[in-house]
Amino acid sequence: MFITLRIAFCRSYCTRAVKQNITKKDSKEFKKRFFDTLRIYVKGGSGGQGYPKYGGVGGKGGDVTLRCVGGSSHLAKVKEKYPEKRFIAQTGKNSGKRHLLGDNGENLTVEVPAGIIVRSDEGRELADLNKEGQEFVVAKGGIGGHPGNNFLGKSGERKSVTLVLKLIADIGLVGFPNAGKSTFLSAISRANPKVASYPFTTLKPQIGTMVYNDHRQITVADLPGLIEGAHVNYGLGHKFLRHIERTKLLLFMVDLFGFQLKPHTTLHRTAFETIILLNKELELYKEELLDKPAVLALNKIDCDPEGKAAEEVLQKIKNLPDSLSEIPEELRPQRLVKFDEIFVISAKDQKGTDNMKLKLRQLLDVYADQRNTELMLQMKETAHIIEKSKEHSKWKLV
Repeated sequence: MFITLRIAFCRSYCTRAVKQNITKKDSKEFKKRFFDTLRIYVKGGSGGQGYPKYGGVGGKGGDVTLRCVGGSSHLAKVKEKYPEKRFIAQTGKNSGKRHLLGDNGENLTVEVPAGIIVRSDEGRELADLNKEGQEFVVAKGGIGGHPGNNFLGKSGERKSVTLVLKLIADIGLVGFPNAGKSTFLSAISRANPKVASYPFTTLKPQIGTMVYNDHRQITVADLPGLIEGAHVNYGLGHKFLRHIERTKLLLFMVDLFGFQLKPHTTLHRTAFETIILLNKELELYKEELLDKPAVLALNKIDCDPEGKAAEEVLQKIKNLPDSLSEIPEELRPQRLVKFDEIFVISAKDQKGTDNMKLKLRQLLDVYADQRNTELMLQMKETAHIIEKSKEHSKWKLV
């Protein structure tokens, strides 16, 4: 009997150990996954019941609040912490003989990363959480029972909403697969994205931070490579196009020798065609993106020692829009993006990347000053309109 019990104990111990190892492994794999959408159920707490005999009032039900916090760039933490994705606030306390005013239910606060849009199941935008500390009450608690509602506590709001993440970064990297975006990100920051010689090595957005000698930091978002038709859900990049909407500047990364999706296919796009196609995809997805400041980086000059390939592309860009004649009409954009700077670099050998970092910082500062100036002018104009309105609305009592 002793031997049987010992064997049973060993089996139980081994089973628990295996389960724990599997759980740890699954947890690590889960943290690696990227979530930029999450559908959740929220319910405000019900109000407490009143006490008719003595006019007692029930406590209000708790609210469900979303609070914007830093330190995370996707929704995996939320899903890991709340695997059931159900958020229900506490019910308000009932009124009683010895406690006529029922206590309010405790509010439930859910921490989410910056850049979250809250959407209803009907597609309506309920809130846009951009800044750390910003809050939104997504489900209000019900009021407690009182004389006006026959002392019957009301149910709290209940609904399903979708949290949609748009990454917030200073610079958004845009390019076809294998253009060298991930190599560039690893060259200018401490980010460690996957780098290889085949397309689609970036399967989820990566954020890198450029740190300068004066401790200034600029964030760069590397998105999965686009392909033709990305605006209508082709390829891996289509679902991540929304992430560049919140960036302050677009960085087009283009392979000097063009793009070919598969080695054995005949379709090959030149570097110039790639630039035009990226322009077209952004225009078709959301034309306002073309109004953003933009720069172009022609990558892989390490494979162009004489500089002929780079010179050819630069000449065609200089001759725009005339050079569009060599692009098929169906691929031409209605509007051309304007590049503030064009860089010729080798991300692999880090040639030209230091100068590029400095120029990017200068451009961001210039545009920040412009935005501040425009904002000040708008504020002055608004104040002037208000003053004029006050003057016209003056009246005297007779």
